[in-house]
Amino acid sequence: MKYTKKDAKAYSRQTMKGIWAAALTPFTETLAIDEEGVRRNFDHWIEDLKIDGFFVAGKQGEFFSMSLEERKRSFDLAVEACAGRAQTIMSCSDQNMDVVIDLARHAQKAGADYIVVHAPILHFFKEQDETLYNYYRTIADKVDIGIALWSHPDSGYLMSPELCNRLADIENVVAIKYSVPRPMYTELNRLAGDRILVSTASEEEWLDNILELGWQLYLCSSPPYLIQSKHDLRMREYTDLAFRGEADKARALRDSLDPVRAALKGTRPAEKPHAHQKYWQDLLGQVGGAVRPPMLPLTEEEKRVTRAAFEACGLKMS
Repeated sequence: MKYTKKDAKAYSRQTMKGIWAAALTPFTETLAIDEEGVRRNFDHWIEDLKIDGFFVAGKQGEFFSMSLEERKRSFDLAVEACAGRAQTIMSCSDQNMDVVIDLARHAQKAGADYIVVHAPILHFFKEQDETLYNYYRTIADKVDIGIALWSHPDSGYLMSPELCNRLADIENVVAIKYSVPRPMYTELNRLAGDRILVSTASEEEWLDNILELGWQLYLCSSPPYLIQSKHDLRMREYTDLAFRGEADKARALRDSLDPVRAALKGTRPAEKPHAHQKYWQDLLGQVGGAVRPPMLPLTEEEKRVTRAAFEACGLKMS
């Protein structure tokens, strides 16, 4: 680690900035991790797309289909591939807290910059706050690495801004990916923005959050490498314009991406988000690869529709 536990908050505020992307995991036809594909993607994302950091082995990365050793290998691959050129945050989420701590310790040893742990599913619960506080407190006590919280609807509940404000006092809790309605993350930003970096996965809201809430971090989803190409860096450009305070230029550039967003979202089958995004990666010249069961692959007709929308969306490829 490049910082001590007591310096985690200060270090994150200095370095956890810009555009971070949630990496999809390419699998080969035999459903092994495509390690060469992983390396190629990271090289392209860093050198060509100028992405600042990566969320590794999360929901986008199909962690739920991977063994513990494969998840650890994904951490190692990401650290090696980034090679100091970009930062990493490793998803250690799991229903078993011992697994979370094991993964967190591996991430710390491997040289990751941070970890992220989403709020677990809690069966039979009608209230969660004290359980969740104890959950994150216990994990934080076991490791030194900076921790990002993550609350999203898939857990069956949303952590309240008030609970997250309490959790922000934990020494090595440095950020939160808060996948909630805007009023909730705006309130948390007001309560705890001086102690943790608040972010959300919505690319459409990213610009407004820079300009209106003073955010420095997009944490994160797949748009940074799905709505950009080597020859079309509009997300990077509108982000940099916003950071410089050039709001009108930033908004115009952000809005110019609407046809790309519409093509990407409008062709995505409801049950096939991973397969669809991986095929879109293939169209971009990245390594998408297969999905693992029980995830469903695209049909040839779904590929045809997606390819037609991709070709018409206005994303510059040369």
